Amino acid sequence: MWNWPRQAVKRHNLTKMWFMKIIDEREKNLDDRAYRNIQELEKYAENTQSALLYLTLETLGVRDVHADHAASHIGKAQGIVTCLRATPYHCTRQKVFLPMDICMLHGVSQEDFIRGKQEKNVRDVIYDIASQAHIHLEHARSFSKKVPVKAYPAFFCTVALDDYLCNVRKVDFNIFHPSLQRKSTLLPLHLYVRSWKKTY
Repeated sequence: MWNWPRQAVKRHNLTKMWFMKIIDEREKNLDDRAYRNIQELEKYAENTQSALLYLTLETLGVRDVHADHAASHIGKAQGIVTCLRATPYHCTRQKVFLPMDICMLHGVSQEDFIRGKQEKNVRDVIYDIASQAHIHLEHARSFSKKVPVKAYPAFFCTVALDDYLCNVRKVDFNIFHPSLQRKSTLLPLHLYVRSWKKTY
């Protein structure tokens, strides 16, 4: 079972360091505590989500500094969005992982999220965190013309990220809105359009 990473590294000439970063970061995250600040969440995302994207690029035969730069920002956005999407689920289990610095900035406690409160200051926390994900996506796209087209399939995860960020904005950043827990039937179409336009 544990031979597959070694086989993948050999077959696709992958960088072993990215596998190790993912494993190390996951091990450090086993204590199930909230992120102290947005930078800590971004570091976790960089060492897990971005690392997976670096490996995907290598599998596609892409070794390019601009593609890696885009992967770094897209991975961070994906980590942030994943944290947001999982919040309602975690709250039902009395756990909150959202960055504590942003919660404190708006005077919101973990208990407020666990109780499913929807006051403006709670939504402001979500707005700030979602905005950071949006900034990373926009930055990754700001130099898309320098990224090899061959790398684009690795970045089509941005379709789902855009969809979630758009939907959370529509419900005024109410993280507990039922619509955010439903699958988007338009995702395959958006993915096709993004692929056809050769954008990410």
